[in-house]
Amino acid sequence: MPPDSDLSSGDDVYVFPRYLAGLPGHADPSFDPVAHWPHHYPETGPCQLVVASPDHRIRIGWFGDDYDTWVISAAEDPVSPPRWTARINHTTPPEIVAGLTRALADEWAEDSTTFLTQPSVYWTTGIRPLLDAGWKRNIPRHGFVDVVAPDGLAGASIDVTDPDPDAETVTLWAGPPGWATRAEAVFTALTPSHLIAATAAALADPTPVIRSRTTLHPRLVELAQLTPVEPPKPAVPTPLDVRRAAAARRSTALPASTARRWTTSAPPPPAHPAARPGLRR
Repeated sequence: MPPDSDLSSGDDVYVFPRYLAGLPGHADPSFDPVAHWPHHYPETGPCQLVVASPDHRIRIGWFGDDYDTWVISAAEDPVSPPRWTARINHTTPPEIVAGLTRALADEWAEDSTTFLTQPSVYWTTGIRPLLDAGWKRNIPRHGFVDVVAPDGLAGASIDVTDPDPDAETVTLWAGPPGWATRAEAVFTALTPSHLIAATAAALADPTPVIRSRTTLHPRLVELAQLTPVEPPKPAVPTPLDVRRAAAARRSTALPASTARRWTTSAPPPPAHPAARPGLRR
């Protein structure tokens, strides 16, 4: 069911599944978990915003109109090259990106290294939420394992053979092929499995998300289930509210003795006055 706290109107709709909702024109949900981290606004280059952990080991870059809208990385120290990188494109719903940024925000501490741990040797670990949600493994293709949602409109592709630590080995995707419709989150080989799993859990989350119908690509409108967002119903008045309202109506009503009664019938003619005696001379 749609969350009761999401109140909107007009052209707004709930979109299910959420992975077909696209980017609503802003990335607020993806940055909400790290809103308390330092924000930096580069004056040059394509990157518009960098949100970094207080020690600058984790960096979340926002590139706005670029194809790689988010570039997220983590390093052993502020000046070392990234140990792992996630590139997330411009059609990925920010609610899915929030799965990753929330996990990073929860794990970061000055003495924490959990966001730098070695990934599991088992490819299933990173996409366990998808398997638990009933997504199925496709017929293997050379060097890759594919897991696909029941509707065939989202999935994960895992490169199980490339030994390069910088290779992009896990791709979470959603939507039909096409620049404006295919969402992708691509993780390099050393990305900790539990961080990929956090993103995968947000991908498979059955909770709908709100979008304005005008921001949805027509192809996604055809494929997704859209439910209008209705305004909340007025609260049911309590007995005390009813009594107060009745008292207020009585206090403003005219007394019965002075209230004029209206009728559509014609009033009776006035009685003729009695003849007055003539003046005496």
